[in-house]
Amino acid sequence: MADRMNEVREVLRRLELPDGGDLVSRDMLRALSVEGGRVRFVIEAPNPEVARHMEGLRRAAEGSVQALDWVESASVALTAHSGGSSGGAPPRAPQGAPQSAPKGPGAGEAPPQIRIGGHPTPQQGGPQPVPGIKRILAVGSGKGGVGKSTVAANLAVALAKEGRKVGLLDADIYGPSQPRMMGVSERASSKDGKIIDPAHAHGVTMMSIGLMLEPEKAVIWRGPMLMGAMQQLLGQVAWGELDVLLIDLPPGTGDVQLSLAQRTALSGAIVVCTPQDVALIDAVKAIDMFRTLKVPVLGLIENMSLYICPNCGHEAHIFGHGGVAKEAERHGLPLLGALPIDLDTRLGGDSGTPVATGEGVMSDAYAKIARGLIGGGMA
Repeated sequence: MADRMNEVREVLRRLELPDGGDLVSRDMLRALSVEGGRVRFVIEAPNPEVARHMEGLRRAAEGSVQALDWVESASVALTAHSGGSSGGAPPRAPQGAPQSAPKGPGAGEAPPQIRIGGHPTPQQGGPQPVPGIKRILAVGSGKGGVGKSTVAANLAVALAKEGRKVGLLDADIYGPSQPRMMGVSERASSKDGKIIDPAHAHGVTMMSIGLMLEPEKAVIWRGPMLMGAMQQLLGQVAWGELDVLLIDLPPGTGDVQLSLAQRTALSGAIVVCTPQDVALIDAVKAIDMFRTLKVPVLGLIENMSLYICPNCGHEAHIFGHGGVAKEAERHGLPLLGALPIDLDTRLGGDSGTPVATGEGVMSDAYAKIARGLIGGGMA
């Protein structure tokens, strides 16, 4: 599939624009999808004035893709960015470009456009709730590599198994991992180009920016675009009625955490950490961040707490022992659970079937944490 998408891009690169560049180099290509022999994409003009002169280019692009021997139908929509003008002459259709001739069903259908990562819209007042969602819990850590995303995915599944209506939002914009962990590969869709339909897996309603980008596409955004994306992922997704939404935050204490806490009414935060001193230093910063932003910290989860050899049963404390429990006590917080290093957990995350979906020691450990949150009225 990736080879065919690259082939489409190569064809579009040959359509040189009168004022220089092409659709790809000028970043005018949006929502490219290839489904078997059906190709769909959107050409986004820099402004409505330019778009009014681009119908010829749209037809040329559609015809060029249609000419590929494996393409059954090509559908190209034309839209315009709402921002300012890019200047220059409006693009016209390149000379000699082939015209479209639909070969199969669905030709002429335009995919609804989903733009992600624009600047946020103004919001009146302080943090606001998300309609239909009773509780919103942030799952954070002071640093990367402590298994926060693994914990978030398995905790979401565990809560769903306990009968909760659960959502999972992957807010790690730069490194979204929840699509892989939850076994979701289909791209995000929208019936009207405004409201995004979330994915569903293992009893959990899930959304990630990873479902809106090509798998190998890097996100290179500054703060305002991150804030805009977070606003969209919370407010433009059809979450439905949920008992709890878990938000898998990126590592650290940056723009995403700040904008989320300032704009969204969070019910609480869970901090995930390993027992080693270096990780604890950053976990303390995460606790301070949430408290500064007036988000209640519900407790800590110690991940990679210990390792039990499957052959001899020897117990090893690779990252230290008891550090998270001591830090929780020092800050007057509960230790919500301690999770060992486990091969099945890693295999489950890589295969898209979280270990909490099954039975066994790890599933029971996540179930215990889930029941504690439910019993305490936090989920």
